[in-house]
Amino acid sequence: MNADSATPARWRLVEIWGDTADLGHLAWSIVIGVAVSLTGYLVGSRVLASVVSTPELARAYAMLAGLCGCVVSGLICANLFAPKREVIEGTDPDPRWREEVLAELAGEHGDLGSVDDLPPSVMREMKELEIYDLFASYKPRTRSTEGAAP
Repeated sequence: MNADSATPARWRLVEIWGDTADLGHLAWSIVIGVAVSLTGYLVGSRVLASVVSTPELARAYAMLAGLCGCVVSGLICANLFAPKREVIEGTDPDPRWREEVLAELAGEHGDLGSVDDLPPSVMREMKELEIYDLFASYKPRTRSTEGAAP
């Protein structure tokens, strides 16, 4: 068995809300979510109809039971289906890639400003994430310096 057969095919993976999901697991998660939440609603509706004085209040509490079923189904699916993302730590990416990301940030949001203007708590957090030096050393390229000879 080769390493490629252990990973799902690329066509089976989709991006939803900024996260990666397997289509098969997504379909099963939807089925599990509908089944558990609908069961919670129907059981809650039947039980509460005989306990609560008004039918409107019984339906409202039954919807709450259905919402609890959504949370339970989320826990079930989280235990059944592992995340599909890959987090790689400890490797140094190409420094040009970091420069491109910073240039893109500057292009979208204007000048990035100076790290000296940040509150101490933000500076401390950036140092913990090991991105402080990256932002501190960033110097945006201007059109006049891009075409100039070194």
